[in-house]
Amino acid sequence: MLTTIAIILIILWLAGVVTATSMGGLIHILLVIAIIMILIRVIQGRRIF
Repeated sequence: MLTTIAIILIILWLAGVVTATSMGGLIHILLVIAIIMILIRVIQGRRIF
């Protein structure tokens, strides 16, 4: 489930970069959180997908 959320956040971040909306700052923060979640899963040795 965390991976799904992370992928959705990455897609939203890419959409924010392309459209340059005012929500870009929030999406960047969420992207950082998503990347941290993925890194924690990798460090713990769990499968990403």
